[in-house]
Amino acid sequence: MSDRPRTGPGRGWLLRLVIAFAFAQGAVSMARPAVSYRALALGADETAVGVIAGVYALLPLFVAVPLGRRTDHGRCAPLLPLGVLLISGGCALSGLVSSLPAMAAWSGVMGLGHLCFVIGAQSIVARQSAPDEQDRNFGHFTIGASLGQLIGPVAAGSLISGQGGALGRTSALALLVSAGVCALALTSLWRIEHRRTADVRPRSAAKVPVRSILSARGVPAGILISMAVLSATDILTAYLPVVGEHRSIAPATVGLLLSLRAAATIACRLVMTPLLRLLGRRTLLTGSCLIAGLLCAAVALPVPVPALAVMLAVLGFCLGVGQPLSMTTVVRAAPDAARSTALALRLTGNRLGQVAAPAAAGLIAGSVGVAAPFVLLGAGLLGAAGLGLRGEGRTRPAPVGPGAASPPETRVGGRSNRRPVP
Repeated sequence: MSDRPRTGPGRGWLLRLVIAFAFAQGAVSMARPAVSYRALALGADETAVGVIAGVYALLPLFVAVPLGRRTDHGRCAPLLPLGVLLISGGCALSGLVSSLPAMAAWSGVMGLGHLCFVIGAQSIVARQSAPDEQDRNFGHFTIGASLGQLIGPVAAGSLISGQGGALGRTSALALLVSAGVCALALTSLWRIEHRRTADVRPRSAAKVPVRSILSARGVPAGILISMAVLSATDILTAYLPVVGEHRSIAPATVGLLLSLRAAATIACRLVMTPLLRLLGRRTLLTGSCLIAGLLCAAVALPVPVPALAVMLAVLGFCLGVGQPLSMTTVVRAAPDAARSTALALRLTGNRLGQVAAPAAAGLIAGSVGVAAPFVLLGAGLLGAAGLGLRGEGRTRPAPVGPGAASPPETRVGGRSNRRPVP
């Protein structure tokens, strides 16, 4: 009989979580460009659009750590329907209100809902995955995000039209549709959190200080790698159309290039397990960041469209590695009593990157040129490759020999399954 720990009856919970995440992320990916178009229709200038987009990322910064602490001391599943309701409400009300401050507020509610959903979902994956399953399960979990990012903008573009002064009406319609898409996630949120992993620690247990979490070797590296990868993805999405405009590449072609990038990311996550077996996680993480950094900087070169398509396909594949492996890096390095808080800190870093990276890219593009942000992002990814070489952080060596103080331990979710030493 195998001693390998089991996380529950099959992996149906993970499939349902991926489906729900795809709906939630797809709704957000539809809503964010629709919010910008809706704001423009209401008379917003570029600065106002930037502020509204920034509120989406800024508001969750203040609640990420408290939500993570709450999850460390209780169940994760309640955060999922709460996140869906907040996203749906933020999308719908953004399409109904007619003032820019109200749009900014509901955009923040949308961002808060997304944060709730992601913290709850990532914590469930961390708890219900055996150590040797974490890379695979986090990789499959992030397929939901990639599917949403692939389909959402296309769906929004098919609904939004500025012809005949209809931009305000069609962008409002896209927001209402995105609210309905997010609500579909509720159909998959059943039997996701196992009862035996629901209550990990008593609520009276002492909280692990944030400083202790951040000082654990591996946690800062995981956060910074995640920031670098997410910033590259965001800036690529935002500035490739600008590069296309300067190089006379048709918008439809730019859309296909971005879709190719997203599809390559999904393909990467589907083959994550064999890649890990072939290369090992340190080599895979470091190598993917290194190649992505070089390719991201190469986007600044005036290459033909076919060559650009190949570059973006390989770049998308490499960018698919960083997010799931950085989740596993943070989970393994963080104290056991603060895994959800550590994941929340990682999301906080992502949000900071989503605010700072576009601002920095805008300043650089305005003073140096539209291709310059890609060189900056390439440098950031090369730095992330260096962080990947620093290793895994904490390890739990198994005691050996007659003087061992305790038997080896394997962790499933929040519980410890101790086996006697032969």
